Amino acid sequence: MAERSGKSEFKSLFGSLSGVGWAIVLISCVVNVLALTGAIYMLQVYDRVLSSRSVPTLVALSALAIGLYFFQGALEVVRTQLMVRLGSRVDQRLRDSAYRAVVQLPLKGRTGEESLQPVRDVDTIRGFMASQGPTAILDIPWMPLYIAFVFALHPLLGWITSGGAVVLIVLTLVTERLATKPTIALVGAAGRRMALAEASSRNAEVLQAMGFGQRAMQRFAAASTDHLVAQERLGDVAGSFSAVSKVFRLMIQSALLGLGAYLTIKGEMSAGGIIATSVAASRALAPVEVAIANWKGFRAARQSYARLEAVLAGLLAANLAPLLLPAPRRSVSLENVTVALPGTQRVVLNGVSFRLEAGQAAAVIGPSAAGKSTLARAVAGVWPLSRGVVRLDAAALDRWSVEERGRHTGYLPQGIELFDGTIAENISRFEETPESSAIIAAAQAADVHEMILKLPDGYETRLGDRGTALSAGQRQRIGLARALYGDPFLVILDEPNSNLDAEGEAALAKAVLGIRGRGGIAIVIAHRPSVLSAVDMVAVITGGQLASFGPKDEVLRKTVRQPPVPPFGSAPGPAGGAALSLVMERPM
Repeated sequence: MAERSGKSEFKSLFGSLSGVGWAIVLISCVVNVLALTGAIYMLQVYDRVLSSRSVPTLVALSALAIGLYFFQGALEVVRTQLMVRLGSRVDQRLRDSAYRAVVQLPLKGRTGEESLQPVRDVDTIRGFMASQGPTAILDIPWMPLYIAFVFALHPLLGWITSGGAVVLIVLTLVTERLATKPTIALVGAAGRRMALAEASSRNAEVLQAMGFGQRAMQRFAAASTDHLVAQERLGDVAGSFSAVSKVFRLMIQSALLGLGAYLTIKGEMSAGGIIATSVAASRALAPVEVAIANWKGFRAARQSYARLEAVLAGLLAANLAPLLLPAPRRSVSLENVTVALPGTQRVVLNGVSFRLEAGQAAAVIGPSAAGKSTLARAVAGVWPLSRGVVRLDAAALDRWSVEERGRHTGYLPQGIELFDGTIAENISRFEETPESSAIIAAAQAADVHEMILKLPDGYETRLGDRGTALSAGQRQRIGLARALYGDPFLVILDEPNSNLDAEGEAALAKAVLGIRGRGGIAIVIAHRPSVLSAVDMVAVITGGQLASFGPKDEVLRKTVRQPPVPPFGSAPGPAGGAALSLVMERPM
């Protein structure tokens, strides 16, 4: 039911544009009627003016034809402009949903080019609507009008024109069938090619330092070859049928001229009928030829529409705004939380349950690949739960809208990604009108205020793409300030000290104590013991399960006394303080 509701809402985005669509249809009606101007004018000139030798009649007919041509041209311009603006309005209606899809698809296990596809699909639809393809499709239903006009001149000419139209329509259907697989292959090959290019761009330092850029280029070249082959196959299909349809239409027109001349000689039609037949038949067959020539764009737009409908339907159904809840103030609880790796069925966190009260902070420790970062993502609402529930106070996370929940949550992931903008904008999460005092308070809570003031432009320093203007440690501390902005009730920090020096670690401990002091809750994924000084609770995760949870001193005594069993085939596990080091390795 939710999926059907989402699809109907997606379709309503296009239904709301029906007013513009009907205006375009009405203009197309008038344009196609006016397209008979040339045929009727030539018929009158040959059959009336030449026989009567009346110059005033010729002038009157010419003036009328010129006026109709100007009117037709003006309507054609208006129709083209309306199609462009209709495409722009579709883009405006879909861009926010497409952007949400780009943000949410990576959280469902779809990354790289696949996650960016919704934005490209919107561009494809907009581009097709601004091309000649839609106008040709709108003109095709008017083919019977021109064929009927040819029938009125002579039935035999009408049947030939009808046969030519049928052949062109069959060519269109064959083009549609044969272009399906090449189009799908082209989209897939283009995605793989761009994914490799982006991966190489992200890892430029690694490629340069370790000298395997040539091998990466070979992989890109292979993907590019696949892309070119797919493009050639699609071009062969579309181009070949476009050429065939064009030649066939010229043959039909020549046949009509020849047969018209024969019928004129036999006295079955007038000389003006020859030219009128040629003009009307050309107008009848031209839309199909144009449609075939633009079939590649039509196929791409239709596939983009289908992909958008499938992706956005789920997002629209999942993003229904729930009732506004009061700000959480009491607790965070995990109840039998089970998480599978997005896009797979592989469970990486199984049956975890614990509860934290306001003013508490928990360090989550455990060996590498134990599921600690998965726990952080689950509590932050980043990854969906397979089973169980995470609650803020008594309300499950999905009872909050993403925007509202974000006001009460601070999150610092392992990989710090800052946006192209100023430091102030990044800390304030790009609020439209942030309070300066709140930005400075967050920076001071992260003990990064002085560092920011020493930068060339202070808080107005622009970071560039991904914050590359700062060092890794500076980015991590700016990310911490962003997580603390607005004094959120729940703050989740995933390896917050991985790039920090001693000064930074002291600032982190101070920030965690500050969260506890104002009645908030902090969850810290830790692999360095230094962060333990600021927490009062510890959770030990091993093998995706909660091995121990409780007060810090009690859990650490138990952990040191009973070190975890090392993996099969490894050296015997360490004892004493070394055991704590083992369970605090880097997370998965």
